Amino acid sequence: MNRPTHTQGHPSQRPVYVVDGSRTPFLTTRGRANPFSATDLAVAAGRPLLLRQPFEADALDEVILGCVIPAPDEVNIARVASLRLGCGPKTPAWTVQRNCASGMQALDTAVRNIQGGHAGLILAGGVDAMSRAPLQWRPELVEWMVNWRLTHGFFAKMRALSKLSPRYLRPVITLLKGLTDPTVGLSMGQTAEELAHRFDISRQAMDSFALESQNRLKQAQEEGLFEEEITPLFSPLGPVISQDQGLHPNSQMAKLAKLKPVFDRPTGLLTAGNSAQITDGACWLLLASQQMVEQWNLKPLGRISPASWAGLDPSQMGLGPAHAISELLLKENLPLEEVAYWEINEAFAAQVIACTEAMASPDYCQQALTGRTEPLGTIPRERLNVDGGAISLGHPVGASGARIVLHLLHTLRRKQAKRGVAALCIGGGQGGAMLAEAL
Repeated sequence: MNRPTHTQGHPSQRPVYVVDGSRTPFLTTRGRANPFSATDLAVAAGRPLLLRQPFEADALDEVILGCVIPAPDEVNIARVASLRLGCGPKTPAWTVQRNCASGMQALDTAVRNIQGGHAGLILAGGVDAMSRAPLQWRPELVEWMVNWRLTHGFFAKMRALSKLSPRYLRPVITLLKGLTDPTVGLSMGQTAEELAHRFDISRQAMDSFALESQNRLKQAQEEGLFEEEITPLFSPLGPVISQDQGLHPNSQMAKLAKLKPVFDRPTGLLTAGNSAQITDGACWLLLASQQMVEQWNLKPLGRISPASWAGLDPSQMGLGPAHAISELLLKENLPLEEVAYWEINEAFAAQVIACTEAMASPDYCQQALTGRTEPLGTIPRERLNVDGGAISLGHPVGASGARIVLHLLHTLRRKQAKRGVAALCIGGGQGGAMLAEAL
């Protein structure tokens, strides 16, 4: 084990470095399953990352992977991916799940384990193949099948067969079930509709935000800004995939305005154009202690600190980043103005806009955020999601928390800036935020 010595000071003072990172292009579903399983994606992102390190894959102390929708043959997907990556049978691997922040949860756990002296090298990240979310039989059909199996005799079988209703054959779409909060009975999109009404966010403002996300991604791709973090995928069904597929290069306000509401029909404001796309993808970060950086002569991208987590009413789920950012800045004794760049996951345009307005609102900060008597401040739009976000890139729920941290570190280095914060809203009424620092 690459456990650091205990001479590095208090655990909270021990730096944790992001040595390197890699992700796949994010793949849109296009109405059918993509050819890559979640494990395939995790291996595709992790293999070149490990191959370019000066140590062997089995030198890792631990592998931690966030995933929300693993397939039945991917139970403890972190272990499956770890073994396929050549990390060896002796390297522990485990899977974490915190809905949309699963990838960030993996990083947070890795940071705390390294700071606590339990490990020196950890591979952590997130993955999901949302296009492969399974369909399920309805409970009524399952019950009928049980009764059929227990029924004997020709006439009894015929009576049982007469009770089979065609509606029993309608499948359950598990992805939609998973994107609905069972405690308040609202889908994630409906919670964002709540925020749009609460903060009086117009359809035009949402579409404008979405268009800017698309335009920023288009410019970033043209400038090759993702080349350092993306590992191309070699598809058995076609050419090499080297860029995120969610970009709509011909997006225009007029086209976005024609899209119909998705979550609250017919009068809602959220559409497929101003919401995150259902996507497949994987992202890994390689984390190391100071001791391992020195031992292997590593050249880190930067360092990260433990995440801050916050909870709130599930019906207001999208405001989670505002709460988590507030907790993080209090913990770090850091004013908002000293954060150079921000990545707030674009689950919905309304949700990100609501977060920025909540953080700038004296009333909201005083009434809803613990320890706040003044507003947090205003995040300049030119410092937020500078290369696009989930509306244009896509949002594979298990991977996004890792992706925004990795891209934030690349942004800080490119812009020669010192600090950045990555944050997400989390289904169920939570938020997560993580501080990243350039060296």
